[in-house]
Amino acid sequence: MCHALLQDPKFFRLLLRADQELALEAKALGCSCGGVLHRANYPRKPRACPNEIRADFEWRHSFCCNRCRRRTTSLSVCFLGRRVYLGLAVVLMSARHAGQTSAAAELAGLLKVPVRTLERWRHWWRDVFPQSLLWQAACARFMPPVAIDHCPAALLERFAGNAESALLRLLVFLSPLTVKAVTFNEGR
Repeated sequence: MCHALLQDPKFFRLLLRADQELALEAKALGCSCGGVLHRANYPRKPRACPNEIRADFEWRHSFCCNRCRRRTTSLSVCFLGRRVYLGLAVVLMSARHAGQTSAAAELAGLLKVPVRTLERWRHWWRDVFPQSLLWQAACARFMPPVAIDHCPAALLERFAGNAESALLRLLVFLSPLTVKAVTFNEGR
């Protein structure tokens, strides 16, 4: 079952490798000004991560241009934006919470996810995610249409393969949501 992946260190290591590959791709693209990107990772305090590999998730891949100083943060399958919980937990716990089962409550207690947090995630899936540029661009590709009221579970069902590969594909699909283009006007 998918929720078992929340305690599988091998799956977390797979996510780390995917993030490292995404970071290498971002670095290879370089900066739009032509400058060289140098590593400028920033710290994270991940939640819903097995203790034995928590240290591996305490940094988010990011780069800084040697010329214009613009920051470039790579896509991520580990982190879903600025949330402190790993993207894996946000997806799986939201899917479980939608069903309001006792297993979902037990898992939330095990991972120490407050009910209010689960409700915020459900709100995000139901009201914010459908308005995102990613969903607006991709929703027509799913036939029959995904029942947005049942996301992320309904979305996860659309990705083929066993639980591990389907979840990884969903996290890759969501990865554009993990970065936000930021431009600083410094009067130049």
